[in-house]
This record gives sequence, structure tokens and C-alpha cells, in this order.
Amino acid sequence: MADIFDAYALADAWDEMFVRPGEVRTAYEPVLAALQPIEPSELRFRADQMARAFTDRGVTYAFAGEERPWPLDLVPRILDALEWDLLRRGVAQRVRALEAYLADAYGHARAFEDGVVPWRLLLGSPHFHRAAHAVEPPGGVRIHVAGIDLVRDEAGAFRVLEDNVRVPSGVSYVIENRRAMTRIFPSLFAEQHVLPVDGYAGRLLAALRAAAPGGAASDPRVVVLTPGPSNAAYFEHALLARLMGVQLVEGHDLVCRSNRVWMRTTRGEVPVHVVYRRLDDDFLDPLHFRPDSVIGCPGILNAAIAGNVTLANAVGNGIADDKLLYTYVPDLIRYYLGEEPVLPNVESYRPDEPGQLEAVLDQLDQLVVKPVDGAGGQGIVIGPKADKKTLERTRKAVAADPRGFIAQRPVALSTSPTLSGERMAPRHIDLRPFAVNDGDGIWVLPGGLTRVALQEGNLIVNSSQGGGSKDTWVLAEGPAERPEPVGAGPIPAVAPRRLGPDGTRAVVAEGAQQQ
Repeated sequence: MADIFDAYALADAWDEMFVRPGEVRTAYEPVLAALQPIEPSELRFRADQMARAFTDRGVTYAFAGEERPWPLDLVPRILDALEWDLLRRGVAQRVRALEAYLADAYGHARAFEDGVVPWRLLLGSPHFHRAAHAVEPPGGVRIHVAGIDLVRDEAGAFRVLEDNVRVPSGVSYVIENRRAMTRIFPSLFAEQHVLPVDGYAGRLLAALRAAAPGGAASDPRVVVLTPGPSNAAYFEHALLARLMGVQLVEGHDLVCRSNRVWMRTTRGEVPVHVVYRRLDDDFLDPLHFRPDSVIGCPGILNAAIAGNVTLANAVGNGIADDKLLYTYVPDLIRYYLGEEPVLPNVESYRPDEPGQLEAVLDQLDQLVVKPVDGAGGQGIVIGPKADKKTLERTRKAVAADPRGFIAQRPVALSTSPTLSGERMAPRHIDLRPFAVNDGDGIWVLPGGLTRVALQEGNLIVNSSQGGGSKDTWVLAEGPAERPEPVGAGPIPAVAPRRLGPDGTRAVVAEGAQQQ
């Protein structure tokens, strides 16, 4: 075995590469064979070269107020064809159920009347926007892009950790990771038959064009709306706009008049039919949301209500990635789709239910506590690793606002060999597959973004918390072929019912949300 693995000791978790010390999993045998001849110093040199290349190309991210090269580890994460078939079916099923939930929540509210989910879950969500009731999305699609976070538990089984259906980010790094790895290990891709990821932009553009309003021109105009260069995900916004061949715009580049959206150009104003927006609801339209927002476009929501422009993803989607709603998704799959969940959740507690608050507080040091509207790993408290002061602060916060938190069993996320200095060490990872819904089917990008916690023992993998990434290889059974979309099927019809009572509470966000 290569010297870089001499000190590799398996952690108390499922290891992606090794069954046990010295026994490599079949899918990783070619990778190990490619790494063995490389001297540790040479591998470190290649990693540093790649970081410099990322910096030169602007493939960076903001961490601790500093722009840093995107951290890509040289050892890929590999999924075989059977594993990927399970994951893509599970992700597509989850998106279908969340689409049905959004249509119901902003429609006839059948699931609430039938007691599948409580009214307080909807009305207590800061992301519930009554204006979204008036928007009829073309094709019934509200989730044009989804990022579903998955983990592999101690037994090697995949579980859903959370859902991201507002403005999920990270797909640009999937594309850039693959470009970098094909230069480092070009022969491995041919040998392994790795499914490609370069079709994402085409799939996304096709879905966005399909979402254009019915009265749009035969060649609908799509734009990407960004908060601007200061946003942490600006690189992604610019890359996707370039790959799709559409305009990247900021709020001041758009103007609304007579409930229609126009883009300012040097040749005058031109109509816009689809806005792939990469800023949170609160900052999108100062006429409906935060009046002090200077990065949105006044009147754009009125244009969507009038059916003259499509906003992707839809306004109000945040009720579907509320972490409290996450705990109900298995029930929603059974209720709307009549199916058993393909992918289970992590075992969770709902502190806002009778009896569960006491259970959470009694074993706070044994649970992971998450704010229901948190993102980027912020606010997460891992009980077994928290000090007494943090636990006491968390106890008071949960007791004061049970609706604002969920608690979960700690999962020892699977580990993968990761370069640390000039040696390999096990580091915990997760996976974010990206799904694109064009109204006829849900296509899941083969692989997705594998995020890795670069610090030993750390379970928080988010880049905003110092995490890195790996290229995710999905192996085909034969020559690489693009998988067909998983059929979305019609959103189940819901019978007319009355809406629930008023009483939503307003929560003001502090910045454009990046999930």
C-alpha cells in the first residue's frame, strides 16, 4: 500500500474506501492503484497546483472574510450503479412529495385538514408567504432545482439529512471538481466509465425554458438574478449563466412595468420571461417583502402573480425545507404518492410536540440540535461534543422556542480518505445530489457535491464552516450513458377545502440565503 496510507486508521464509522484495514472496496481498487505509485510529496504538490489553478480561474469561496481557492481533495468519492439507482429514485421521490406539499399548502390544504401535518407547522413558518397563494406556476412546478442532503450512517445505509428547495447552491463546484479531476486522473475515467456531469447546464436551461408562462414567445428569455459580486456564491451564478448562454443580471438591471419584467440593455429594454433567481424571498421584491432591499426588483412578484414571468425557484418554497417539515416528509410521501420512502430520514424529535420537548431537554448532551431555518451549518449544536455552557444556552433557546428547533440522533457520517499534509486520514463526508424538474420528469445529476469536514472528527461539512469537497464518481454498468429522467407524474389532485386561520409570524432575514 502507498506510504500515504501507512497511518490510515479507520474511524468509528463506515469507510467509503476500505472494508477493514488493508481491504479495499472493489470500486476503489483502480483509484488505489493510481495513487500507490505517487510519492506523498508529489501528491501534495499536485494538490497545491490545483489550488493555485482554482485561484487563477476564480474558483473560490468566502471563509472567515477571506477569498480562498475551492478546497478539492484528490481522492474521489465513488458510487456504484446500484447505489446510484437507489439514490436517484429516492431523491426524485422526495422532490415529487415536496412539490405536492407546496401545491397543497398554497392551494386547498388537504394534508392539514386531514391531520397529516399540523396547521402550526405552516402558519409558524417564517417562509410562509400568503402572496404565493396567487401564483399559478406553469406546469405546476415550484421546485425547478433541489439539493437533497444525504449521509451514509454507521451501517452503510443512506439517509436524508435535509432538503434544500429555496436557492440550493454548490452545483458549480460539482462541474469544476470534475474538470480538475479529469486533468489529474484522465485514464481512470475511461477505465471506470464515470457518468458525466457536463449536461447539467443544458438540463437546467431546458427546464427553465419549459417553465416560461403560456403567453411567452416561442423563444423565451431566461436570466439569472444574482445579489451581486459580494455574494459568496457569485462564482456559481456567473458560471451557470455562462454555461446556459443567458444574461447574468442584478436587480437594477430589471424593471417592472404593467406587470411585466424587462431587462435594460444598451439597445433598449427587452422582455424577460423566466428569472432563475439566486436571492432569498425577503430580498426579492421590496414591494412585498423587505422594503429596504436594494438587490431585488420592485414589482417582480406582481408580474409573477399576473402570469407574465416565472420565478425559479418559486416564492414561498421555504416552507418545504423548514427542518421541522423534514420530519413529516416520510408521511407526506405515503400521503401524496401512496409509496413507501425510498430513503429514510435520520431519527428526529419535534420539540414543539407534547412530551418531546422534555425528552429533548433530558438528553440534550446526546442529540444534535438544529434551528429549523438554519443554513450553512450555522446554529447546529452537537450535544456529545458541546461544552456545558453551550448546552445550557441551547437548553434555554429550545425551551423558549420549541417550534424553532429539531433534534436528531447523532450520525457518525461515513468517512473517506482525505489528504492531510502528505498522508491520508479519514474525514467525514456527506452528499448533495441536485435534481432538475422540467414538469415532465425529474432528472438527478449523476453524483452531486460530496462535502468533507477537513478537521479530524468534525461532523459539520459546510464550506462556510471550513469544509472541503470531493469529486463524486457514479459508475455506469457499461459505457457512460446519460440516465433518463425519473418520471415525476402528475401532482395528486386535492379537493377544495377552506384555508386555515391567519396568524403567521414575521421573521426578518439578515442576508441573501445560501443553502
